[in-house]
Amino acid sequence: MNRTENTPAGAKTEIATFGTGCFWCTEAVFQELKGVIRVISGYMGGTVANPTYEEVCAGTTGHAECLQVVYDPSVITFDQLLEVFWESHDPTQLNRQGNDVGTQYRSAIFYHTEEQRRKAEDYKAKLNKEGAYPQPIVTEITAASTFYPAEDYHQNYYNEHGSQPYCYLVIRPKVEKFEKVFKDKLKKNDTTPR
Repeated sequence: MNRTENTPAGAKTEIATFGTGCFWCTEAVFQELKGVIRVISGYMGGTVANPTYEEVCAGTTGHAECLQVVYDPSVITFDQLLEVFWESHDPTQLNRQGNDVGTQYRSAIFYHTEEQRRKAEDYKAKLNKEGAYPQPIVTEITAASTFYPAEDYHQNYYNEHGSQPYCYLVIRPKVEKFEKVFKDKLKKNDTTPR
C-alpha cells in the first residue's frame, strides 16, 4: 500500500505505523478515532519476509507487533495520533508491555516521511523534558520498512472476541480509559453534519 491512497469519497489518506506491545490491545483504541479509516494489525521492523505470528512470538524475526493506521489528515493529524500513541501504552518499558515480554512487544514509531520522524522525535523529547513519565521513554523511532499484515484472526480482535478473558481483563480497561481521555475524538461522539 502506498503512503497515500484515495478513499471512496476522494479524500487523501496517509499512513502511520505504531508498535505499542500486543496489537490486540491498541487496535481497538485507534479504530475508535474520528478520521481513522482502517487499522491493520501486523509486523514490521524485522528481517524475515512474510513472518507468521508464531515466528514473531518466538522473538527471532526482529519484527514488532504493530498497527498500520490509515487516516484522513484533514480530520485527524499525525500529531493527534502521536498523542493517542503515547497515552495508549507505557513507552518507558523496554521490550515489554505488562506481561507481554520480548522485542516483538517494543514501543516503536515507524515513520513514513521525514515530517513524521521529526514530529515523533520532537514529541518524545518534549515528554522526556517535561518528565511526563517517571522513567525515560525508550520508544524506538525508525524508518518504516515492509509491513506484513497479521493473520486474519488477529484483525479486529477485540471487537470480535470482547468476551474472552484476555479481552475483558486486559483490553477493556485500556479502551475504557482511552474513551474517557479522548471522548472528543471518538467516532461515536461525532456530531459533524454529513
